[in-house]
Amino acid sequence: MGVSELKRKDRKNKARANNKQQKIKQLLRRPDIKNVDVEAIKASFAEKKQQAAE
Repeated sequence: MGVSELKRKDRKNKARANNKQQKIKQLLRRPDIKNVDVEAIKASFAEKKQQAAE
């Protein structure tokens, strides 16, 4: 019994490892949003609101 190959378990383990690697790669692929000037964005919305009101 100790000599038998556990093919299904081997495939399952490899699939789990590959899925973990793919998840990590997917998370790393997303760019971080950096250096966002919140005040400038708020000012642009205020300008658009004024233009729409006129």
